[in-house]
Amino acid sequence: MEKINNKLRLSRQKLTSLPFRKIAPNIVTMLALCAGVTSIRYSVAENWTLAVICIFLAAFFDGLDGRVARMLKGSTKFGAELDSLSDFVSFGVAPAILMFQWTLFDLPKFGWFFCLLFSIGMSMRLARFNTMLDEEPQPEYWHHFFVGVPAPAAAALAIMPIMMTFDFPELEYILRSNIFCSALMLIVAFLMVSRIPTVSTKKMKVPTYMFIPMMLIVALFASFIISQPWLTLGIMTALYALSIPVGILVFLKEKREYLKRSI
Repeated sequence: MEKINNKLRLSRQKLTSLPFRKIAPNIVTMLALCAGVTSIRYSVAENWTLAVICIFLAAFFDGLDGRVARMLKGSTKFGAELDSLSDFVSFGVAPAILMFQWTLFDLPKFGWFFCLLFSIGMSMRLARFNTMLDEEPQPEYWHHFFVGVPAPAAAALAIMPIMMTFDFPELEYILRSNIFCSALMLIVAFLMVSRIPTVSTKKMKVPTYMFIPMMLIVALFASFIISQPWLTLGIMTALYALSIPVGILVFLKEKREYLKRSI
C-alpha cells in the first residue's frame, strides 16, 4: 500500500512541475514562432528589411532549440510537435506572405496560387519529416544528407530576390519580376517535397587540424555579416543552391561505395 501511495505522489509531482531542462527548448521554439509571426506583420506593413530579418531570426532560434534540447537532454514529443508548427509558420507562411506582398500580388489570379503552393510544399515536407522519425533508421549513406531541402533553407531560397535587391537595386526589375519569383517559388516547393539528397552538417565532424582555419572562416563570416549583411546572406543562399547538384553527386558516390561494401 505504501508503494502505491509513493507512486501516486510521484505522478502528482510530475503533473504539477516540470524540470527547466524540459521547458528551455520550448522557450527557444516559441521565440522562433514569435519571430515568424512578426515577419508577417512587417510584410503587411511593407517593411521588407525587418520582415527578412525576422525570418532569419526564426532560422537562428530554430537551429538553436534542437541543440539546447540535446545539450540539456530535454527532448519531448510535445517539443517536436511545437517545433514543426513553428517551422510551418516561420518558414512556410511568413515567406509566402512576404513574397506576395513584395511582388506576386501584381500577378493576376496566379500570384496567390504560387504562395499557396509554397506553403503546401512546406507542410508536406514537415509532415514527412515527422513520420520519418518513427520509421526505421536510414542507411549509412544518408547520414550526411537531408531528404529534400530543409525548411529554413527553403525559406531563404524563396526570399533571396528580396535580399539581393537590398544591395543591387539596379537589378530589381529582374529580381522583382512576377515570372522569376513565381518560378522560384515553384522550384523551391518542388525541392522541399522531393527526395533529392541535400547536404546536412548535423553529423559532420571537423578534423582537429582544421579547427584553427575553421575559426578563421567563422571570424571572416562574422565580419562580412556586420559590414555587408545582405550581400553575405544572399551569396550564402546562392552557394547553398549551387551545393544541391554537388550534394547529389557526392550522395550517389557514397551510395555506390556503401552498396559495394555490403555485397
